[in-house]
Amino acid sequence: MLVFSASDKGGTGRSVTSCNMAYWLSMKGYKVAYLDFDFGSPTAGGTFEISRIDNGVRDGTGLHAYLLDENGTPARLSVRSETDRMELSRSRHPSGRLVLFPGDVGGSEFTTLDERMIDRCAALFATCEQEFNVTFVDLSAGRSIALALALSATRHPQLARAVCRWLIFHRWTRQHIAAARGLVHDEHGVLAVGEAWGHDRAELLNSLRFVRTAVPELNLTAGLRPAQAAWLQEQHNTLTRAANRHGMGESGILGKVPVEPMLQCREQVILDVDVAAHVANAATVDAFRLLTEKLMNDAVWEQVEVRR
Repeated sequence: MLVFSASDKGGTGRSVTSCNMAYWLSMKGYKVAYLDFDFGSPTAGGTFEISRIDNGVRDGTGLHAYLLDENGTPARLSVRSETDRMELSRSRHPSGRLVLFPGDVGGSEFTTLDERMIDRCAALFATCEQEFNVTFVDLSAGRSIALALALSATRHPQLARAVCRWLIFHRWTRQHIAAARGLVHDEHGVLAVGEAWGHDRAELLNSLRFVRTAVPELNLTAGLRPAQAAWLQEQHNTLTRAANRHGMGESGILGKVPVEPMLQCREQVILDVDVAAHVANAATVDAFRLLTEKLMNDAVWEQVEVRR
């Protein structure tokens, strides 16, 4: 399975949520690859706490150089073997794997897309399909070349039978809801670009779900004045109506991630030891786990919904 993580804006929690989902899938025994296609800011290494590649590799073996045909085989690192965090290295399932394909330091965003790049990308995806149960592809924010590359490569004959699922991340704000809807439905968005590369529009839409991040817990109003709590509830109701109008209601989302103080200060994988130490909320880990369960549940993706 290929899982593409996309967002219209930066700061949506796309990357950190995807990293946590990848970790929890590996803890269930899945073999998981994580491809850092956020070419302008390849920081997945930092999220997995591999300090020597926290902004990508420096020796020209990253994904940016691979796609430009500057190296034959991109670097891959076992997260548990390379991480600086002892607790992460020790957290493992006997048959689970978590492998990072990092980007390049200073690689920058691509400005053009050519057939050779598409072929190399498709070959990489095909290799990951053979070696791993799940491959996360963390795309650059917005209507990027990375997005077009993923849509074009997945139409390659090598990937004709691959299961592809798209996750569109957005924060629970008015601007982010509108931006996420636009990334999917507007000009140069996922559906338009996908259709231009030969995807069936309806099938592509049905392979796509939204993920809400940094959603406030309305039942946790300690420290708020009554007027603030009432205002927050009113805004939540307004946002819910807007999401429903845009096909981003309960039937169109994969799940929600609550506001997590730890992640507001430090993007990282949240482990059980963090919850046990009371520095992270159990509800956040529960949300990550539920996202992985629904991601892998075919019944969730077989629901045919009429969405704008």
